[in-house]
Amino acid sequence: MSVGDFSTRTRRTVGAGTVVLALLVAVAYALDLPGAELVTVGAVERTLRSATPIALAAIGGLYAEKSGVFNIGLEGFMIFGALVAAASAWLVSGSGTITQGHLWFGIVSAVVVCALLTTIFAVLTIRYEADQIVAGLAVWFIALGFGPFTATVVWGGVSSPVLPNVNNVTVPVLAEIPVLGRLLFDVSPLVLLTVLVTAAAWVVLYRTKFGYWVQAAGENPQALDTAGVDVKRVRYATVILSGALSGLAGATLSIGFGSGFTGTGVTMVDGRGWIAIVAYLFGNYNPVGAFGASLLFGATDMLQIQFQTIGISLPGSLVGLFPYVAVLVVLALVGYTRVPAAVGEPYESEE
Repeated sequence: MSVGDFSTRTRRTVGAGTVVLALLVAVAYALDLPGAELVTVGAVERTLRSATPIALAAIGGLYAEKSGVFNIGLEGFMIFGALVAAASAWLVSGSGTITQGHLWFGIVSAVVVCALLTTIFAVLTIRYEADQIVAGLAVWFIALGFGPFTATVVWGGVSSPVLPNVNNVTVPVLAEIPVLGRLLFDVSPLVLLTVLVTAAAWVVLYRTKFGYWVQAAGENPQALDTAGVDVKRVRYATVILSGALSGLAGATLSIGFGSGFTGTGVTMVDGRGWIAIVAYLFGNYNPVGAFGASLLFGATDMLQIQFQTIGISLPGSLVGLFPYVAVLVVLALVGYTRVPAAVGEPYESEE
């Protein structure tokens, strides 16, 4: 990408973000909403929690696509992750009292199982050159059926009973600091983990040899192959990473912040995997940008709770549309995003 292209994309992304924020301000002004009461510490906390699963899936999808593989199955892998996390914690507890240890076992299980499932997806798309869009949609459809079916086998219904979730990490004394104490020192470990994943993803992508390989695999795999690097191995690594992070994202929804697995409708994931794809496109394939976009979508997703908190009555169905309206605005304004040159194209070494 040339410096000029990067500059143009950055300007348009900032412009799109400004438009979305301006729309939110306009809505608040039109409805005569008290802005100061909307932006509270609690609202920021809820925004971080809502953004966490989107950001995790977005960073995973970003890596896969940067290497040349479009993992459109993020939504499906999140459903698998949510189910496996809740079911594993439930089963390992002996269907009894679920401890924090059981919950973390469930989260790790979700990551491992989704990494293994994504390995199958990677073999189909990289080794056997299956159509990446079709394969991704297949993952989603299978997850939509597999989730409620497995939940029925485990719990006797399409949803789990109410389960506990992961406790916050509280730092004594520091947690008492006004505002910052509650945001930084009395916070879910999954939020902290997401921030660390975002920072690590940026460092690896832009400051390490592997990161340069990932970018080259998506832009010019022939050149990478000529340099003696196995393009397929790089793609396998990034696709499996996308599955592992999607599994973690799903686990945050069911037992990280939520109270179990919900298998009704489109399940508790409810389109967040698709929003994650928009988030990394909006973030210019940059992990930090994807995290920022996730915060934007998380904030719009939490508006309904904030309205209720300050006593403003709006139809839930209307407020629930805000994240999707934000996605449409972003897609309309950032739809120019240039995908990696070789994304979706199988690669065979000339050796």
